[in-house]
Amino acid sequence: MLSARRRGGQWRAALPALLVAVLTAPAALLALPAAAAPTTFGTIIGNGLQCRDEINNQYYYDYLLGAFGPAYKREGGAYWFKTDATLWGVQISEVMVSDDSSALVFVGAVAEATPEKLEQAIAEQLGVHYIKIDSSAFPVREASPAARIVYFDTKSKIYCAKFKPLPPALNSRRPVR
Repeated sequence: MLSARRRGGQWRAALPALLVAVLTAPAALLALPAAAAPTTFGTIIGNGLQCRDEINNQYYYDYLLGAFGPAYKREGGAYWFKTDATLWGVQISEVMVSDDSSALVFVGAVAEATPEKLEQAIAEQLGVHYIKIDSSAFPVREASPAARIVYFDTKSKIYCAKFKPLPPALNSRRPVR
């Protein structure tokens, strides 16, 4: 019984130090540099950009918020997140996800490479090939099922955009054929 009291006493003596550590940990975390991309970044964001997954802007927003913190801007119908990530061997500096102001839901990324270099990296890594769908000086490139690469100044932007699904209430009224 006495040894249990001693252990309890030691625990009580250590409690103030433990509380100080727990209470100061959030402040210490704020001082850390931005975290690198999680290991799931290629699977989740990469597959989304290739239109290989359902595009649910709330899901991508929550994922990016958890991985990189709050969006640094809201512009052009999207939330923009700064990233420290790579996809297909190309540096990805920003990822954007649609807000609810558009008829489309989308996920996109800014790659620190020209569209030609990004297209080549994707072809080498995934075997996915893009075709030019216009004959302008800065052609849009598209891969099935609708992933696109476009010029973004000296960089490129890759994205997958789809029309929003009907709300559940409207979906249930459609006749079944």
